[in-house]
Amino acid sequence: MKYLDLTFPTPEENLACDEALLECGDAGGPEVLRFWTPRHHCVVVGYSNSVEREVHVEACRKRNVPILRRCTGGGTVLQGPGCLNFSLILRMDSHPALQTVIGTNRFVMERNRAALENLLVRSNRHGEALFSKSEIGNRKSEISVRGHTDLARGDRKFSGNAQRRRHRAVLFHGTILLNLDLSLVGELLPMPSKHPDYRHNRDHAEFLMNLGMPEQEMKDVLRRSWKAAEVLKVVPVAEIRKLADQKYATEAWNLKF
Repeated sequence: MKYLDLTFPTPEENLACDEALLECGDAGGPEVLRFWTPRHHCVVVGYSNSVEREVHVEACRKRNVPILRRCTGGGTVLQGPGCLNFSLILRMDSHPALQTVIGTNRFVMERNRAALENLLVRSNRHGEALFSKSEIGNRKSEISVRGHTDLARGDRKFSGNAQRRRHRAVLFHGTILLNLDLSLVGELLPMPSKHPDYRHNRDHAEFLMNLGMPEQEMKDVLRRSWKAAEVLKVVPVAEIRKLADQKYATEAWNLKF
C-alpha cells in the first residue's frame, strides 16, 4: 500500500482528492492511505443528507463556515483544525471482507480500533496519559467500534467513518477528533436526524470527545497497521482541481438536498 500525506489549501480540493483517488484505484491504481488536516472550519454533510435538516445554516453563514457535501454516506460533521482525516483506497479483491459494505466496515474499523488502542496503551506506559494505570483492562476505557462506523472511548465518540464503492475499489474514510473546538459543533449542527442507540439522545458536548493524542503518532500507527510504506508519487492533481471546481465548489452539488 502507498501513503499520501497531503492537505490541499481548500476543503473542496480535499474532498475532491478522495474521489479522484477512488477513481484511480477503480481503474487499476494502487491501494492508498491518505492523511489530511483541515486548515479552516467547514461543515461537511453526507451524500444524502438534507442541509436544512442537518445544519444550522444561518449560524454557518454568520461565522463564514462553508457547507460542503462529500461523496460518501454517513452523517454531517464539523471539520476544522484539530481533526485528523484518513482515507483508504482498497481493492475489493485484496480481501474477502471487502466484497460487501458490512464486511468492509468490520474489516477497516477493527483494524483501526486495534491500532489506536495499542497506541493509547503504549502512551500510558510512557506516562503520557489517556489511560491511568487503574484503567488498563477496564472495559469503559477501551476503544471500541460502536454503532456501525464509530470509534469510541467508553461511550463517547471520537471518530466517524463512511465509504463509497465502485466496481473494483472502495473508498473508506473517516475523521479522528484530536483537538477540535467541540463547542462549535453544537453551535453549527443540530441533533442529527439519525444517530446510534448508544448516543442515548446526548447533545454533542456530552457525546463527542477529543483524543488529545499527537497527530504524527496517530499517522505513524495507522501507517504501520496498514503497511503503507511507500509514498504515492503520482497524484491526479488535474482531476482533483477539476472535481473541486466543477462539483465540490458548486451549490448544485453542496445544496442538492
